[in-house]
Order: sequence, then C-alpha cells, then structure tokens
Amino acid sequence: MTRRRLGALALRAVAAYLGLVLLLWGFQRRLLYVGAGRADVVPPEDARLLTEEAVDHVPVHALELLGPGARKVVVFFHGNGEVVGDDVGLARALVRSGFHVVLVEYRGYGHSSPGDPTEAGLYADAEAVLDALSVRGFDASRVVLWGASLGTGVAAEMAARGRGAALVLVSPYTSMGDVAAAHFPWLPARLLVRDRFDTLGKAPRIKVPTIVLHGSLDEVVPLAMGEQVAKGIAGARFVRVEGGHHNDLFADRGASPLPELAAFARAATAPR
Repeated sequence: MTRRRLGALALRAVAAYLGLVLLLWGFQRRLLYVGAGRADVVPPEDARLLTEEAVDHVPVHALELLGPGARKVVVFFHGNGEVVGDDVGLARALVRSGFHVVLVEYRGYGHSSPGDPTEAGLYADAEAVLDALSVRGFDASRVVLWGASLGTGVAAEMAARGRGAALVLVSPYTSMGDVAAAHFPWLPARLLVRDRFDTLGKAPRIKVPTIVLHGSLDEVVPLAMGEQVAKGIAGARFVRVEGGHHNDLFADRGASPLPELAAFARAATAPR
C-alpha cells in the first residue's frame, strides 16, 4: 500500500472519528433524557396531579399520593427512561410506610411535556415543587429527598442547597461525565458532556443523613461509583444489593431493601 493511500485512509479515519464526536455532541441530550416525550397515564384514583411553575416559567407537574396523617414527605426524582406513572407502585409502598409522597416530573417528560430537559431545567423543576410543598407546611425538616439513577443528581443538588432533612440515593453516579466515559472510553466523553450532574463534586456540601443503595451487578452505573459517592458524603451509609442490576433493586430476592430505606428516612427526619 502506498504512502498516499495510507495517508488517505488515515484522513478518513480521523474524519469518521470527528464525525462521531460531533454526533455525540449534538445528540447527547436525546441519549441522556431517553424518556422525554413519553406520554403518561391518567393519574390513578389515589393520586392527584399537581401543577406548579418553574422560575423560567416552564410548567412543572408532579403526582401526589397522600399518606393519612403523614408528617413527612418523600420527594422522588425518577430515572431518565421513566415518567412519574412508572413509580406509583413504589410511592404506594412508601405511603404504607407512613409517608406522604410526591413524584416530580421533569420538563419534557409525561405530563410536563413543555420545555426541553437540561440539568439547570431539572433543578428548576425540583425547586418549584419543593417551594410549593414548603408553602403547604412541608419545610426542609420534613422532606426526604429520594433520587433514582438520573434523579440522584437532582436529589443530591437539592440536598446541597439545604432543601431536605434526609437523602436517599438509588444507583447514583459520580458525574454524568464519568458515566459517559465508562460507556464510551474511546471518546473524549468528559469534555463533551453538557449536563454534568457532578454529584461527587458537590458531596462535601451535603450535610444531611444519607443512604446509598447500589446493585453489585449494575450494568449502567458501575458499583464503584455508588461507593465513591457514599464515601464522599460525610456519614453516608452504603447498602450493596448482591445480584442487583440497575433497575431491579426492589425485586423480590427474599428481602427487599425498601423497609431499610423507609426506616432510615423516618429516623433521619425525626424531631430532635
């Protein structure tokens, strides 16, 4: 093969690589917010749809399930492929455990279809719901911030801002850049990520009791990331679910971790 031929092939390879980089840059939010645009079900009879407004005037929705006599509220932030309707079963279990529950919907998702999801936008959505709850008497001392997967970044940010009394992180990541790098090691993924969700970086600012749950076989967010997050938050408890994957941590393996999480949340928000 001639030197000219080799040079031409090298240029094509570089062009293809750069094209892939540009493709990832341009479509990364479609990859990250894969559930955006999904329609949601009509709220079930035991839930009501709340409508608030974020600081940038985007409408924000949430599903509220009332816990009779409950004095503490779990504010739940779901994963990137879900809508709030997917988590009604978990919410009902938490209501049975003595909590009031609010499932926050992100802009671009389900009932909150107006707006495009971004890191700053999701934080604004969360703040809008928490502000509305505070007006109703659920101030930070009565709020349990609970995040799953993508939602752990939102919950952690709210905890760093002092918006809750306890933090539950299910399958958390250190940062979205780290997740991208783990899945695309042959790309400069950390440099390309727009929505960083740097949970590990903000961990020193989280001062509330925290519990971290992670599956030993998580194929989306490596177990080591959950361990790092737990070590980064002072006093955080780490719970390893043996045989657990990314989306099945509450599946029946003989002993669900849900009672442990609920007991932690009750104790962490108990009057002092």
